[in-house]
Amino acid sequence: MGKITNALKKATEERFSRLDRIARIKEQERLVVQKMGESAIDSRIISYFDPKSPITEQYKILKTNILSSKNERSPRTILITSAIHSEGKTVTALNLAITMAQAVNNPKIVLIDADLRRGRMTKYLGTKQEVGLTEILQGKTKIEEAIFKIDIENLAFIASGSYPENPAELLNSESMKRFLSDLKVNFDFIVIDTPPIIPVTDPGILGAQADGVLMVIQAGRTQRGIVEHASELLHQAHAKLLGYVLTNIEYHLPEYIYRYL
Repeated sequence: MGKITNALKKATEERFSRLDRIARIKEQERLVVQKMGESAIDSRIISYFDPKSPITEQYKILKTNILSSKNERSPRTILITSAIHSEGKTVTALNLAITMAQAVNNPKIVLIDADLRRGRMTKYLGTKQEVGLTEILQGKTKIEEAIFKIDIENLAFIASGSYPENPAELLNSESMKRFLSDLKVNFDFIVIDTPPIIPVTDPGILGAQADGVLMVIQAGRTQRGIVEHASELLHQAHAKLLGYVLTNIEYHLPEYIYRYL
């Protein structure tokens, strides 16, 4: 047991070392820019309202870190999760997807709300979408009938839809595998927002089908042991952990950086 414990400890320490190489995102409401016009989109989706803000630049760093791996091909299917609730994973998923869609080569991006228990993507976008992933997996609607867009040309969304009684079974079904295969034909990148990994098995199920997983951690709130446990659950599910995204970080930007921006 000692060797196993030491191995897990070493693996966890290696994963935590990635914290210095992955973007650290600050998502404090008091620092975001004001909404423009009558937009119903949540003000925390800063990459939508201000693509040149310092916070959006952090999401660009995150995008670059994900897509510029020297040893492996870039992941096309990226899953976003957290250890526990309220760590900022949906806000991170939205900002990341928008930033990816703003790239100069205009890649086609689709963001899926795969939280079939309490999905909130449409709330942040200020839209109402009655059908979504649940209805697609149940065979009640087609992908083209559930997909929707806002005013970003090459970014599409699929809402969670209704909350089924068997979310884990639906996500682990052949319908889900076919669904992802169909999307890969029409989109360059797929971003999937999922529930937290510790309370439910859903992220582990989808993590095994994705090319990589990002775990969102709220600084000053989530204890190290909880993150280690969440990381081990992903490992047990055979999901590839790309790294961690820290939210709610306090840091100082030198004045010369503000002048440059």
